[in-house]
Amino acid sequence: MKTLAFSNFRMVLEDRMVHGALTLDENGKIIALEEDPHPRPGSEDGQGDWLLPGLVDVHTDNLERQVQPRSNVRWPSRSAFLAHDSQCAAAGITTVADALCVGDAGFESQRIQTLRDAVVDLTFLDEQGLLRSDHVLHLRCELPTPNMQQLFETAMAQAPVHMISIMDHTPGVGQHANLDKFREGRRGDGYSEAELDQMIEEAQQRREIHSEINRHYLLEKLRGRGLQIASHDDRTVEEIQRNATDGIRIAEFPVSMEAAQEARRLGMATVAGAPNVVRGGSHSGNVAVRDLVAAGLVDVLASDYVPHALLEAAFALTRMGLIKLPEAVQMVSLAPARMLGLEDRGALQIGMRGDLLRVRDFDNHPLLRAVWKAGERMA
Repeated sequence: MKTLAFSNFRMVLEDRMVHGALTLDENGKIIALEEDPHPRPGSEDGQGDWLLPGLVDVHTDNLERQVQPRSNVRWPSRSAFLAHDSQCAAAGITTVADALCVGDAGFESQRIQTLRDAVVDLTFLDEQGLLRSDHVLHLRCELPTPNMQQLFETAMAQAPVHMISIMDHTPGVGQHANLDKFREGRRGDGYSEAELDQMIEEAQQRREIHSEINRHYLLEKLRGRGLQIASHDDRTVEEIQRNATDGIRIAEFPVSMEAAQEARRLGMATVAGAPNVVRGGSHSGNVAVRDLVAAGLVDVLASDYVPHALLEAAFALTRMGLIKLPEAVQMVSLAPARMLGLEDRGALQIGMRGDLLRVRDFDNHPLLRAVWKAGERMA
């Protein structure tokens, strides 16, 4: 690959914005950043568009949505993975941690097959050079499940894992603390009241039997491994305190202001959902992420279930006047890259990999016009 030059861009750096030029070497690394508002012959003329680092996503469920586009439909796994990869690339996500469920909490049994297929597909497609974005795994370990340990061991042996979440989606706790809201959502899936009663009771029984055993297993298994461990859907101060005591340094998707405040007090990093920002609030009735951002309690945004929400959320927070654009962009690039242990990407900085986004502000909406990964055009 030859050197690439970009000029006449408004470049979003870590702490400021510069109208200037950027150059990549033949290996796709950034070798020059200059302040110069004029277009240069032979370069990509930005025409005043934004130039951002490629987005890094620490948590997306989007693959599951491609595998199961409807509740009673299962799509061929490899086809679904390629569609998911294309959607990530088209959303400007150059590095993505695919969040896969390890264990079935009792309501989505097909997620286990998605995990088994995905670890095989990721290895095969990556070896064939068919993926546009870089993919790693984020294992979402469901504590109240009897098969979690076996599934965890298999996934860890088969694919690159960069992050672990310890979670509990039992009705009546965490995200689903409001049982009336939980029932309302599940009625739409066709469950009767009697079926819901039985499923909730069985899920709560599994929690009593398996949660503490699986939590202890994971904490012991991961001790000294250097992998990032996150809690999930923390609601109370006590939950945060217990997690911090156990060495968990990330609070992922805290569902209350109090939990997020305690996480910050204890030095934990906080991940919040970008769709919550774009929609203006939580679909589950929990704390609004913009309120957490306004209080200075968010370090990283994740796409969760909508890949293009990452870019939109960064610009939305800026439009709201809650933070400046460089800080918002860090939440979707440099901060998540560091969280995943990736030191070579996430910022427009000399020596960094040339993952770049060309973005135009169109009617208060960030319009993604081009994506490069390590200097190669991918969208």
